[in-house]
Formats: sequence, structure tokens, C-alpha cells
Amino acid sequence: MAGQPQTSSYTAAAPRGIFNLAWGVVATLLSAIWTMICATGAAISALLNQPHWVTLVTRAWGRGIIAVCGIKVEIEGLENLAGLDHYVLVSNHQSFFDTFAIAGFMPGDPRFVAKKELLKIPIVGFAMQRGGHILIDRESGGKAIRKAIQIIRSGLDVCIYAEGHRYNDGRVHEFEDGAAWLAILSKLPAVPMSIAGSGRFYPRGAIFVTPGLTMRMRIGQPIPTDGLRSSDRTELTQKLEKAVRASFTTEV
Repeated sequence: MAGQPQTSSYTAAAPRGIFNLAWGVVATLLSAIWTMICATGAAISALLNQPHWVTLVTRAWGRGIIAVCGIKVEIEGLENLAGLDHYVLVSNHQSFFDTFAIAGFMPGDPRFVAKKELLKIPIVGFAMQRGGHILIDRESGGKAIRKAIQIIRSGLDVCIYAEGHRYNDGRVHEFEDGAAWLAILSKLPAVPMSIAGSGRFYPRGAIFVTPGLTMRMRIGQPIPTDGLRSSDRTELTQKLEKAVRASFTTEV
């Protein structure tokens, strides 16, 4: 069923015919409207100091967009999160749909590390800033890490796209060390996750989504950080990148 995690096999990308193109245009417009509605709800929830309400609204936002675009989200490895109260999720990044899928289907109360440029988007930027997300620029790494730790200590989880940018060339790129640094300082397990397929139907720079396709999220074994120091972040970064590369697939 569209909008729910699937376990069926992958299908080849459908030709972008007239029907598919029309669906993509309509779905993109509906997604934009739904985003503004949910951002308003998240902003109100944040103003009322209700972080779990923010999560519920964000989950509805992600699932709604996934559903209207007819995207199948296949998730493997959820059992690797069993027994974890909180964690730092570390992933590669192909598309905005990565965020929709994580927000919609990952357990817990995920918050994202994102670029400060999102503050310029009406309502959305305000909702993210007040809702516990970490909006950073390249010059404020230490400040962003401190805010992220505060968010984790408040009972939320943090998701970081470790490559630093979206890439839709079917490859995992070199990881930056911010995710490892955050995991070490917060003393939480770092959970590697690979994302594949989303770059096909909404690559960077696209205006309209290509609907009806599939993406896959593979959650790896948590990497403990107990006893690690900041000086260990390069080694941890390499372990995380290796784990993501090992589970990444282009067969979507």
C-alpha cells in the first residue's frame, strides 16, 4: 500500500508518460500545500512546548507526502534499534524524500541537522527552529553540536546526513566527521543507515517528483561510543561510512 513500508521486491522505473507526468505535477503541488499545513501545526505544537506533538505532526507530514506520491518505502533492520532509548542516526543523502521517509516511519522522536537556509522558508523555517531541529552554517559547527546535545538530552533523537549534501549519482560519498563527533559527545550509539532509490524520483534540482517508485532504507548495527573521545571521531566516521557503503544498493 502506498505510504506504508513495503517488503516486496523492487520494480523497474516506469516510463515518464503523460499520466505519470501529470501525477507528478499534482502530487508535488499537493505536497507543498500539505507541507505548509503541517509546518503550521508543528509550529503551534512547538510554541505550546509539546515536542511529542511536533513529532506526530511531522510523522503525518512525511507519510502524507509519501502516500500522495505513491512511493514505496522499504525498511530493513528495524530490529537493530530494539533496546535503544536514543541514538544518533547517520545516513547518506539523495533526496528530500529521505527526510520524509525518516520523519514518517522511523521510531522515536527524530530531529534533523539541516542548513540554516531553511529558515528563509515561511513557516517551515520557524517550525524547524522552534521544533527542536538543528539549523547550522559552516562556521558554527561547535555551537550546533552543543545545541544538538541539548536536544538529545531533552529526550529526542538526531538524524545527520553525513555527506553534507544531497547526491543522486548512485554513490555514497565521503562522510564528514560531525555525526561521529555528536555521537561521541552525547555518549549515544551511532546507527548507520543507507538510503537508496530516492535520487531517481526526486533528484537535486528537480521541480516535480516522478511518482510511483521505490526507495529502500537499511538500518545497520549500532556502533557504541562509550569510552570514545573527540580524537576518535575520525575512526568512528570511517566505521560509519564503511557500514553505510556495505549496505547501500543501486538495485532499486
